[in-house]
Amino acid sequence: MLPRPLLLPMTASSNALDLVYRDESLLVANKPAGLLAVPGRGADKQDCLSARLQSKFPDALVVHRLDMATSGLMVFARGAEMQRRLSMMFQEREVEKRYVAVVAGKLEAEAGEVNLPIVADWPNRPLQKIDAESGKPSLTRYRRTGFDKLSPNGFPESSRVELEPVTGRTHQLRVHMAAIGHPILGDTLYGDAASAPRLLLHAASLSLAHPASGEPLNFASSPPF
Repeated sequence: MLPRPLLLPMTASSNALDLVYRDESLLVANKPAGLLAVPGRGADKQDCLSARLQSKFPDALVVHRLDMATSGLMVFARGAEMQRRLSMMFQEREVEKRYVAVVAGKLEAEAGEVNLPIVADWPNRPLQKIDAESGKPSLTRYRRTGFDKLSPNGFPESSRVELEPVTGRTHQLRVHMAAIGHPILGDTLYGDAASAPRLLLHAASLSLAHPASGEPLNFASSPPF
């Protein structure tokens, strides 16, 4: 039998861990907004979720990433073999991911897809951009779940959406929602930084087969906004 979830508090400014699940093969943790997923360049960018986990679980290895501004669920492998298996599952799109976001404006369609190719905007890194000629195929599915009469900064309307990144390009959800005229609130790169106190994007659910046993695993995390 797999262990019961272990819950501990975690904030971007402390070294506590919000560890949702652990066993001998993998770890699932909630990353707070404002914390790096992996170390960056420079001594001031070494504090990150992977380092915090490795201080308690030295065999924890990175499988995928979240933007620093994004909060929510991340999976870590325990050991090189589990990292290989989990990385392959992500590569083969065998992991179902869902995000919750609040976007600017009234999203008229209840559901739809954004199928626009994305490429790095090299002169303006880390920005990404839509490019029909050199961009990589990128697909996002969205479902509107409600309207907010007033957005956090007083915008007249905003829409709450569930987002599914079918592909996994850098900044994909942020780029795609901005491209259709509904940037995610609080987006300092593709929207209006003043529209919310943080990027309103949260990795809310993950579903995958256990890399060792094959047992279905489903994890959920409520957005803090």
